Amino acid sequence: MDLRVRLGKLELRNPIILASGILGLSGSQLRRVGEYGFGGLTTKSYTIEARRGYDTPILAYVKCGLLNAVGLENPGYRELARVRESLKDVGIPIIVSIAGSKVDEFTTIASYVDELGFNAIELNLSCPHVEGMGLELGDDPNYVYKIVSGVSSIVSIPVYVKIGLHRDIMATVGKSLDGGAEGITAINTIRALAIDVYARKPVLSNVYGGLSGPAIHPIAVRIVYDIYREYGIPIIGVGGVSSWDDVIEFILAGASAVGVGTVIASKGLDVVREILDGIKTYMMDEGFKELSELIGYANK
Repeated sequence: MDLRVRLGKLELRNPIILASGILGLSGSQLRRVGEYGFGGLTTKSYTIEARRGYDTPILAYVKCGLLNAVGLENPGYRELARVRESLKDVGIPIIVSIAGSKVDEFTTIASYVDELGFNAIELNLSCPHVEGMGLELGDDPNYVYKIVSGVSSIVSIPVYVKIGLHRDIMATVGKSLDGGAEGITAINTIRALAIDVYARKPVLSNVYGGLSGPAIHPIAVRIVYDIYREYGIPIIGVGGVSSWDDVIEFILAGASAVGVGTVIASKGLDVVREILDGIKTYMMDEGFKELSELIGYANK
């Protein structure tokens, strides 16, 4: 079974990508994660200045998934030089996630990422729990265009835009493509809230967090399906993947690659090998030799 896929200009040995926000802050950590069979790795989101993040509690398990409000904690974009040095011979594409509040913040980091020789950039325009960043920016299609065009005009590597549940998703996607994005990552976590019924107050210190896990999977599949049907572009599908059939579902909807995140917290990194084995068995049973044949199949 040939699991290789093309994600725009990138060639992946298989479609499974470590999603941003999961185990992706240090080079040594990413290197270790890469040994478990991923086709690509995405770093956590880097900002201009170091961010401490929110006070604990920042995570809450809920009946339908995981709620988190880490607060984009990171050491600042200059740390990426050390990350790149640690990953210089890792052998799979490394995508750097970038977050900011102004166009010049995105362009400064993007230029640095390009100089360091990373493989692609993912613009985080959908974080649901940081004021003045993420979802607030992505909700303004015209500002999305300014950010994406500013970044795309100065880098030589592919640019992907990570979207969430925006006011007008298709407008955000359209302006991203007009600005020069090669593709879309869909979706980010969904803004949500959990309350401790005994303390009678919100569980998370930030009150609001991002919901990930099985509950958001059908929503993410719907958005991937709609984007592929409308634009036919490279898409990284993300949201609620817990088994091989979730990956196949994303691919049939139109994703060229699939991000895996929350399931690692519950099943560990070995889940990647389980997923890949399940995909191979499915392909054998259904008579497919190349995984790329399945991309967008449900949209035909």
